[in-house]
Amino acid sequence: MVTCINDALYPGTGQAVLRLLRRLGVEVDFPQAQTCCGQPMVNTGYLDEAVPVVRTFVDAFAGYDAVVTPSGSCAGSARHQHSIVARRSGDEALEKAVAEVGPKVYELSEFLIDVLNVTDVGAYYPHRVTYHPTCHSLRMLGVGDRPRRLLEAVRGIRLVDLPGADQCCGFGGTFAVKNADISVAMGADKARHIRETGAEVVVAGDNSCLTHIGGVLSRQRSGVRTVHLAEILASTEAGSIERTLR
Repeated sequence: MVTCINDALYPGTGQAVLRLLRRLGVEVDFPQAQTCCGQPMVNTGYLDEAVPVVRTFVDAFAGYDAVVTPSGSCAGSARHQHSIVARRSGDEALEKAVAEVGPKVYELSEFLIDVLNVTDVGAYYPHRVTYHPTCHSLRMLGVGDRPRRLLEAVRGIRLVDLPGADQCCGFGGTFAVKNADISVAMGADKARHIRETGAEVVVAGDNSCLTHIGGVLSRQRSGVRTVHLAEILASTEAGSIERTLR
């Protein structure tokens, strides 16, 4: 499940997930019928309008052993919001389909550690990195330290602690539009903490949050790059050497 933002703005993240999972021996399919998870509609109160979106989701991902997504936010929507939408619709068939598909949806780090039972995925990333745990992954899904455990096993990485790591970056989807001043202030706090670490790269499991954080960092001309967790885990020493030779 690539997610809307990755499909539209960060296709490299989706490609990284495919490379990583295939390297680990997983048979990966990409259902062309997939669309939005419906979270923007649910979060703004349009639950009835979300019904056809949820129906499309369960139809697209029915029959798979697992649905893996590089987003705690979208995984959280599928696991927790879809059942609310289905119950409200009164469609028993939809409720049953959601009950079957929803529990099979995993945020990337959950799938790697809980299903594949791996922490060392053979990655190589020789950079100073700090990790921002996103709100939905931390609070809704409860991924805990899974992403950090995966990062700690990456060869060459210098992982540094982020002050106030568990504090929201200020994005929050439509929150950033409806409460722009507060959102920017929260983003500025997050950017300040990131710069304090001296990191070259800030990593997270959601590109929506990284878009917000990256926007602030770029306007500050900080030089700090934002990189999705999947792209670091998909990086290898062979790939690094190949890029250097080019």
